[in-house]
Amino acid sequence: METSLRYGEDFKALRIHAKEKLRINSNTYVQMNGELDTKVGQLTSSSSILIKHFYSNLSSILGVGLRHDKREKFRYTVNAKTTIPVPVSVLKGSSEVDREFKELPNVLNFKIKGACDVDREFKEKKSRVAVEFSLNLFNFQKDQDIRLRLGCECLEKVLYLQIRENNWTINADYKGRWNVRYDL
Repeated sequence: METSLRYGEDFKALRIHAKEKLRINSNTYVQMNGELDTKVGQLTSSSSILIKHFYSNLSSILGVGLRHDKREKFRYTVNAKTTIPVPVSVLKGSSEVDREFKELPNVLNFKIKGACDVDREFKEKKSRVAVEFSLNLFNFQKDQDIRLRLGCECLEKVLYLQIRENNWTINADYKGRWNVRYDL
């Protein structure tokens, strides 16, 4: 089970998040997510159960399942993500860049993500689409990996940034929303 501590401007209380993945076969698994709000001592409304399948030939994941939303209603959900490696040769032009990235495969990726949630009557829906660049710097310093992610939530037209250093993750967007996560 993967657990993390989360705090952000939108919930103002420490949350304990848990995620469990149960493998069905080599490319398919069931993923369950849930959070405990430490301020009120109960589960938050952010829980889900999804069946996810990885399509290795496309570097893509498709998930379908149920999500429990903030109004305490169950919603059907479908999400997908595909990753397109950006060849290091695109970064050519600087011999320093060539030396630094020469031995690091797929350090720069372009990702396209989408999701759609609908209520049980299929009347109310919420869609999300994002595109992002992700730069992974393995062994940035001894025993320190860093990931920088810059993206845009297309339907809301919101730019966002993520900085991850080993177990710490900071997320922020240009509307002033932010959160911090520590993976246990």
